[in-house]
Amino acid sequence: MARPATVEEYLAGFEGPAFERLEELRDLVRREIPQAAEELKWGTPAYSTRTILVVIAAYKHHANIVLTPSTREMFSDRLEEFETGKGSVKLPYDRPVPTELLTEMIRYRLQECEEQGVNWM
Repeated sequence: MARPATVEEYLAGFEGPAFERLEELRDLVRREIPQAAEELKWGTPAYSTRTILVVIAAYKHHANIVLTPSTREMFSDRLEEFETGKGSVKLPYDRPVPTELLTEMIRYRLQECEEQGVNWM
């Protein structure tokens, strides 16, 4: 299968829990940052204004939301039950999305970009 050229093509490559989780994350990001451009970066959906703010991706057993390491660190005490990476949070399909927490993280990421000039990693 050819590599997707658009976010819609990327999403169409998934079904079931992976597709549903991607749609949920996409809706959350678009609701919190409606002015962000949506495009593929590194083959996955990315949302940016003057720099990348958020990236989402789906895998076999989980989805990822990727912000910046500084954003993830700011919320580390509330992320203890999740597997995390440099700036990422794994969201297993068999658990609900922590919508309130992710909303706060997205808002923080936007603020750190706009007010502190924190660019993408």
